[in-house]
Amino acid sequence: MVNILLERTAPLPLPEAWRRLTEWPRHGEVVPLTRVTVLTAPPTHEGTVIVARTGLGPLAFEDRMEVTVWHPPTDEEAGLVRLEKRGRVVKGWAEIEVRPGPGGRSHVIWREELTVPLLPGPVDPLLHRASHSMFGRAANRLLRMP
Repeated sequence: MVNILLERTAPLPLPEAWRRLTEWPRHGEVVPLTRVTVLTAPPTHEGTVIVARTGLGPLAFEDRMEVTVWHPPTDEEAGLVRLEKRGRVVKGWAEIEVRPGPGGRSHVIWREELTVPLLPGPVDPLLHRASHSMFGRAANRLLRMP
């Protein structure tokens, strides 16, 4: 099991930072070799199902997720979304919290707990480094994209 914690501060109001981080197909634009599909009719809500397909051809896998908490922020109150990872390859959860930061900025806290049952435990440090790097770049890019 791998635990990841990322924190970012963005010069954006809370609702805009939230929008940029929770428009799910955008994640496929910033994560290499990944396509994100939302299987549930919009808007996002508890019960929304999202599938991220990563890889090429037969070397691809699907990360199936369900939104279990959906509390969008207001201009002054924090927002929180939690996704439960229910795929065959990737299990665990992800949370994205957007809260007020200094000077009217948004403070983002991104937490992930990942388990890849097919990988032996000694591979966890490598999985941690790769995942931390990938999610960090994704958060940076999502927050910069209009």
